[in-house]
Amino acid sequence: MEALSEESMFAWFGERIKSRDSTTVFLIAPIAAFELVFFVVPFLILVRMSFNTQPETGFYESGWTLAAYGDILGSNLYQQIILFSFKLGVIATVVAVLLALFYAYAAYRATGLTKSILLFSVILPLLTTLVVKTYAWRPLLAPNGVLNDVLLSLGLLGERIQFAPSLFGTVVGQVYIVFPYAVLSIYSVLSTLDWEVVEAARDLGASRPRSFFEVVLPEVLPGVAVATVVSFAWSVGAYAAPSQLGTGEQTTFAMEIGNLMLTNFNWPVGAAFSILMLAAMLAATLAVIRLLTGSIGGVQDV
Repeated sequence: MEALSEESMFAWFGERIKSRDSTTVFLIAPIAAFELVFFVVPFLILVRMSFNTQPETGFYESGWTLAAYGDILGSNLYQQIILFSFKLGVIATVVAVLLALFYAYAAYRATGLTKSILLFSVILPLLTTLVVKTYAWRPLLAPNGVLNDVLLSLGLLGERIQFAPSLFGTVVGQVYIVFPYAVLSIYSVLSTLDWEVVEAARDLGASRPRSFFEVVLPEVLPGVAVATVVSFAWSVGAYAAPSQLGTGEQTTFAMEIGNLMLTNFNWPVGAAFSILMLAAMLAATLAVIRLLTGSIGGVQDV
């Protein structure tokens, strides 16, 4: 235990492997084998598939060509899909992280039964399957749904509005999906905050909003970074929310890849689309982390 407190877990495993500690290697081997078989090998197959060609009949024709990548980069339709995917990712991430920040802060400051209710309310949606909890929004946001009924009864609407399927419904559904993960990411960091520091700032004349933005927010920045990365990566590759709560205009790259692979059976283009979007998401994620933390290594404090 002393060794673990002096060096990171990864360094500890590295030292054990270098010293040929058979117990450590035995423990790591199943995880490494799982990652290799179910992630590395399929990814390499996907990369190889992207260099094949699409024949007139059949799924693909073996070869080495960049034609699939050219089809994607030269298509206005695919460019619009990529732009919408990132647009959805940005909107859903901003909304989810802002709401999660204040929700996590409220849960941190609450005590007793109130804290338990707030935390349980976040964890409860994680116990439901993704499709079911997304589909549950349809009767709420439909033109003849609950939300329209409430707004009409309050006199806030003159006629019924189609909240879903639409961009609004897609954003609501996606925010609902990533919100619990954003809250838990931020709350895990907030729980380590020394409240006496905030009280000291207030004793020195700082108002409540100023103490929050100048004391609390900098301390929880690693949690905000994690929440942002998780929300953005999940939202850019969204499938359930846009397919259940969106229209044909709200098509993400994940939906289009599914269509290419399972409907059109154009495996090379679908594989190339996957590789390009994976690279774009990785670059965007690293940029977000650098923006929030000042350097890629800043997230090591999480």
